[in-house]
Amino acid sequence: MKQIILPLIVVAIVICGCNNPQNLNKMNVIDSQIVDATIEQIAVAYPDYDKVLIKRGVTQVANFWMNSDGSQDEFKQFCIDNFKGDKNSKQQLFETIQTNLEVLYGNFNKISVDLKLPLHVADGKEITQIDEIFGAWDPYAHLADDMYADKVAFIIMLNFPFYNLDEKNTLGKTWSRQEWAYARMGDVFSSRVPAELSQKLAKASSDADNYISNYNIVMGNLRNENSEKLFPDGMNLISHWGLRDELKSNYANKDNGLEKQKMIYEIMKHIIYQTIPQQVINNDEYVWYPQSNKVLKDGKPVDVVAEPNTRYEQLYNIYLAQKAIDDFCPTYPTYVQRSFDQQMEVSYNQIEQMFTDFVSSPEVAKVGKMISERLGRDLEPFDIWYDGFKSRSNISEDYLSEQTRALYPDVAAVQNGLPSVLCKLGFADDRAVEICSMIKVDPSRGAGHAWGAQMRGDKARLRTRIAEDGMDYKGYNIAVHEFGHNVEQTITLNDVDNYMMNGVPNTAFTEALAFVFQTRDLELLGIKDDNPDKQAMQTLDIFWGCYEIMGVALVDMKTWKWLYENPDAGVAELKETIIKNAKEIWNMYYAPVLGSENSPILAVYSHMIDIPLYLPNYPFGHIVQFQLEKQIEGKNIADEIQRIFPAGRLTPNIWMNNAVGSDVSVEPLLEAVRKIVD
Repeated sequence: MKQIILPLIVVAIVICGCNNPQNLNKMNVIDSQIVDATIEQIAVAYPDYDKVLIKRGVTQVANFWMNSDGSQDEFKQFCIDNFKGDKNSKQQLFETIQTNLEVLYGNFNKISVDLKLPLHVADGKEITQIDEIFGAWDPYAHLADDMYADKVAFIIMLNFPFYNLDEKNTLGKTWSRQEWAYARMGDVFSSRVPAELSQKLAKASSDADNYISNYNIVMGNLRNENSEKLFPDGMNLISHWGLRDELKSNYANKDNGLEKQKMIYEIMKHIIYQTIPQQVINNDEYVWYPQSNKVLKDGKPVDVVAEPNTRYEQLYNIYLAQKAIDDFCPTYPTYVQRSFDQQMEVSYNQIEQMFTDFVSSPEVAKVGKMISERLGRDLEPFDIWYDGFKSRSNISEDYLSEQTRALYPDVAAVQNGLPSVLCKLGFADDRAVEICSMIKVDPSRGAGHAWGAQMRGDKARLRTRIAEDGMDYKGYNIAVHEFGHNVEQTITLNDVDNYMMNGVPNTAFTEALAFVFQTRDLELLGIKDDNPDKQAMQTLDIFWGCYEIMGVALVDMKTWKWLYENPDAGVAELKETIIKNAKEIWNMYYAPVLGSENSPILAVYSHMIDIPLYLPNYPFGHIVQFQLEKQIEGKNIADEIQRIFPAGRLTPNIWMNNAVGSDVSVEPLLEAVRKIVD
């Protein structure tokens, strides 16, 4: 599930701001002679200060200075007056700014959480138009406007200049913790985007999230071509997560599991192609035959009204909002660069190469053959979600849901049960209580997510679906995953040495810890796995999970690359391109293993619509997870978590070397799988 964290918001929105888009054309108005003279005068005043840093700070201020900010002389005087040339005054400035940023980010984050409660939390009430308006409002939108107007942004640039990704990876290897914190403060202002554009992006993202969060299929109203009902009443599954998890659960169903899986696959294709009847989305008044796409109401056929291209329109609106921002982000002038170099801090080309090397590895075909033998049939496209390597694969989901409903009949039971989960993972009782006191459980409208606090004293949010009769196994499995996020969010906010270092290198690293938790969901229920091949099975499960999600991520990446190559394309062209990309990637890397040329299944993921370019974090997170699992093997998990995660926001490879002694790499996982299949 997705995790909502501030770095994603800060990088995309909070660093932005100016009052008029036309003002950007007046940036970089300072004459080079004035810049050089300013640097020289500061260097004379502080002869022991690194002149390279003086030049970097003054130059960055000049690059963003507008005529409205002051004259040439005022620029020079501003830099001379506000440069902190001794260590004590610089550190004092840093402490003041980071304290105030925590106040601002923390309270704005809390406002966002509270305004979105009607959209995110299942409270039995219908979402109203005014809920959507307030939920889309962005409290961060005008912050940077004010920071530039008050020249706080320039004070930060001058004294804590920005470093690009290559510089961080090279210089950061020898930086002290203080130097890292200074560099992270320099990340706060590297763009100057109009507030109205930030607000438009926030609205487009909120609309897409609301669309996805309320996209449910009423499974009890589905029929096969013999008019048989395969799924129980009351089962409403969100796309795509709920449909995928139900498909996974039916590997243990020896009666009609395969038929159910094939029906879900048909539903997914209808969603992708937008041939799904509008009437059956989140509506229990109609009976639907997915195979023939026939719809009945009160036993009588009705005309099918296909959903228009609403799904792809959500993504297109986000693209338009991001594209409008591009010109105001000179450091990273496309959303693709902002997603990879700035947010993920791994380049697009590195991720693409890593993923294609993995999905084209010979180990994929060998593991696919193993799965086919275990199933006793040829593989189907939906077997990208094969779940048989997990301990639960031979346990009835009905049985598991009985256990989870008994343990967690309501929200209060989930909240009260969190400390015991941490204790089972090796946390001391008092530490478990302390961490869980900073996490609040909410029943989710959507599939579930984790939303971290951004100031100490506030609480992280754990959202998952909790029905009136208690939390079923799907909700529990998601909750364990989101709880992993919350534990990371709490530790990396409260245990880091500087607020500017709070968090993790990118969302893949919090996904990695969430996967570590989720892998142990049965163990946390008290269900032991005595299988001597347990470790090998877990490795194969991580491997197959990487194979699945890497293809989806490659579709997402290829689509955004196409969008920038075809800036005038419309919604219809976007839809066709996503489907085309999904089929091409499928045919290249998946059809040789799973069969069925031209399957569009890789285009079904909801993240592609409401959080574009988030998907690469999942397979990257699985890779990190595997390396973390090897590190914690035979050790106390809690001790390792509390040793590793307070490192905070280093770049990925520097963080990983501190954690496990090596870079992030697919090779350890591939090597482990080679040994198993051989």
